[in-house]
Amino acid sequence: MRFASLVAMALALAGVQGHVLAQAYPSKPVRLILNVSAGVVGDIVLRAAAQVLSRQTGQPWVVENYPGGNFVIGANACKRATPDGYAVCMTNLAAMSLNPHVLAKLSYDPEKDFTPITNLFSQVTALVASGSLPANTVAEFRDLAVASPGKLNFGTLGPASNADILRAWLNERWKTDIVAVHYKGMPGIVNSLLAGEIHVSWAAVGSLGGNVKSGKLKLLALNTSKRATRLPDVPTFAEVGLGEYPGLVWWGMVGPAGIPEPLVQRINADVVRVFNDSKFGEVLDAQFVESIAGTPAQFAAFMKLDRERVGELVRKFNISPR
Repeated sequence: MRFASLVAMALALAGVQGHVLAQAYPSKPVRLILNVSAGVVGDIVLRAAAQVLSRQTGQPWVVENYPGGNFVIGANACKRATPDGYAVCMTNLAAMSLNPHVLAKLSYDPEKDFTPITNLFSQVTALVASGSLPANTVAEFRDLAVASPGKLNFGTLGPASNADILRAWLNERWKTDIVAVHYKGMPGIVNSLLAGEIHVSWAAVGSLGGNVKSGKLKLLALNTSKRATRLPDVPTFAEVGLGEYPGLVWWGMVGPAGIPEPLVQRINADVVRVFNDSKFGEVLDAQFVESIAGTPAQFAAFMKLDRERVGELVRKFNISPR
């Protein structure tokens, strides 16, 4: 009984301390660890959010970029951070749902090494082609790919990345061979598309800048449930016969494992307030993304289900861990 009482007292004291910490948070700069390159959609959105959070909390939110390695570099930087609430990290579908199924020696555990804070946003993604590609529709691209197996290439963020799985899916569906060309970040893919060095890729529309409007890049189809208001002439995957391909591209926020629950709730409240604000919504709209911010529990459940869904996709296409 005495031991049980001591444990109860210790837990109660920890809870009180956690609440005190949350009330005083933040009392110093907060590191915002991003797993993407500077200048891409996720970076643009989170840097804008960091500016608002800095004003809102009275302490700087300092952005640090850790791109590459199928998002493993950023995940490891997050995993190694001190769980005191002063290091929070952007994560995504690839890091939390895909990598556990396709990387044989993954250096982190998506369930044990991180503290879920909130989902952030989903992206409008597209099958995008170089302006020099002699195809303006998915049907025309398919005809080129079928007629010339091994001659067209597809920019990806690495073997078994989201884009690489879409490439493999198209190859299986069309019975052809579109070749993968791997890059460390989206800027490299966009630059190669502009130069005509690669023919197609799968990208967030917001990362393409004004290159679509200028005709340097072409959107063949959007992986969305309905046509985008700002892109009414671009068909959806379903409209061009690719509706069976799943792929909500989401981004969220986690921290290293062990952040006290009161601090998690405080950070969640601060971040969700920003992402659900109508004025910040203008920033999101400009980048073709939509807020899906919610509670830590909702995000934890979402990631678990998404990891299971992606696992089914990986098994369906017989993608072996590497």
